[in-house]
Amino acid sequence: MTYKNLLKPWCIIRALPNMRTAIILRCRRRSDAEAYLRIFKANNPSDRYQIMFDITLEPANPIKK
Repeated sequence: MTYKNLLKPWCIIRALPNMRTAIILRCRRRSDAEAYLRIFKANNPSDRYQIMFDITLEPANPIKK
């Protein structure tokens, strides 16, 4: 995960066919994500959107002997 993505952990995801999802927008605050979610749902009522907190930690480098 890039540093930019770590700064914006709140995501709005859109449900796609075949159980897939796409990240539409990343936000720093949940309140910002909720505001954008209302806008997306108002403009595209037939699409399904959700808010998700995405913090993916990278595995630590193993110690080499």
